[in-house]
Amino acid sequence: MKPDDTLDACGLLCPLPVLKLRKRLKSMNIGAVIAMQADDPAAVIDVPHFCAESGNELISATDADGVQTYLIRKTA
Repeated sequence: MKPDDTLDACGLLCPLPVLKLRKRLKSMNIGAVIAMQADDPAAVIDVPHFCAESGNELISATDADGVQTYLIRKTA
């Protein structure tokens, strides 16, 4: 799946990755997909929780070499 936008949140610590994700999603159209990369260990908990609470769809979450990549579809 090719995302409509990307967000590099590597080097940022909680809560900044989720705050930047929320801000970026606000400017996107419903149905658009964003890929976010983060290396904050708390993102493993924060991003899925944010998606569940905000009503956005977490399509996938992968981890490679300490960098997590999340695909999120804006649904709300």
